[in-house]
Amino acid sequence: MKNIVIVASIKVKAGFKDEVYSELVKLYKATHKYDEGCIQYELHKDLSDKNCFTFVETWQSAEFLALHEQKEYFKTFVAKIENKIENLAITKLEKLDI
Repeated sequence: MKNIVIVASIKVKAGFKDEVYSELVKLYKATHKYDEGCIQYELHKDLSDKNCFTFVETWQSAEFLALHEQKEYFKTFVAKIENKIENLAITKLEKLDI
């Protein structure tokens, strides 16, 4: 089974950066502590826009990713950032065997 790579880019609305960043850190820590099948889960900041953050994730399979999305802390994160995000772009990737 192939790994799934996620690139999740988040543009935060003006005035909500600190609040959303705090929730991003909580999600980061909970994922590292509780999620099986998580190979990589790293949070990055955009050097040209202080209101943009990106998660780069690698999961052992789509099933482990689906379990992550059903965790209570993930659902809490989604609820807490609602209406505080200007844009969210999620790209799901699979590495090619070349």
